[in-house]
Amino acid sequence: MFDIITDSTANLPEEIIDEFDIKVISVPYFIGGKEYQGYEKGKKPHLKEFYDAMRKGEVATTAQMSRESCRNAFESSLEEGRDFIYIGFSSALSGMMNTASLVADELRKEYPERKFYVIDSLSASMGQGLLVYYAAVARQEGKDIDEVKASVEEKIPKLCHWFTVDDLKYLKRGGRISSTTALVGTLMGIKPILHVDDKGRIVSVGKVRGRRNSIEEVFKRMKERCLDTEDQMIFIAHSDCENDAKYLASLVKNEYKVKGLKIGYIDAVIGAHSGPGTLAVFFLGTER
Repeated sequence: MFDIITDSTANLPEEIIDEFDIKVISVPYFIGGKEYQGYEKGKKPHLKEFYDAMRKGEVATTAQMSRESCRNAFESSLEEGRDFIYIGFSSALSGMMNTASLVADELRKEYPERKFYVIDSLSASMGQGLLVYYAAVARQEGKDIDEVKASVEEKIPKLCHWFTVDDLKYLKRGGRISSTTALVGTLMGIKPILHVDDKGRIVSVGKVRGRRNSIEEVFKRMKERCLDTEDQMIFIAHSDCENDAKYLASLVKNEYKVKGLKIGYIDAVIGAHSGPGTLAVFFLGTER
């Protein structure tokens, strides 16, 4: 048996973590001068309160997964006699994959007889989580560690992320757009359409006017690429805009028969940069 490990940026719902016995490394965040953990087993994260604080002007900041927490997670599996696969946050968006790779290199010297893999998901949020979910399903079906690794790597180029944000000031704060673009866009009701490309980078691919139009445009992009939905799980993530998430889910369900669909919160580490009102859909497609 082997463990499947990820971090809290995968935004996995607690029921999936519990059902498939997935190990999650917490990534901290800060707001109001206090530090919070991105994941604590058995505790519900206070994400609505987090996004409400952002709306009131509190500035949220994030940290990376610590080397210590990463090593503790990896080594605990090895000490208990289990190999592992770690599926991490896109290396194009964070240095956490570098941390995980360095820790794994150290452990290979200490446990040369053991087999463990560190996989760059080139994904974020529930896109990363969807890869973890498929890895857990494959393990449950009896695939060995090498077969699971191969199946995850085969899915990475097909793992689609399409999303929109509601307030441009958070993209401006993160340096992704200029102050002028943010001001003009806000006055005109412009909503960007973004995705994560095949190198794991966030890329703006279009813009529309109005929130409802932006949600429908995200769904349109999904329709252009989506593979057979009857054999796949669809994830929808939101940063405290549950009604919009439910509307997007209704568009999906009205168009497709789906094997499963889960709606979840975007965690604070990612939401600190995209802001309240971010809405995303994740699925397997013909290409990213």
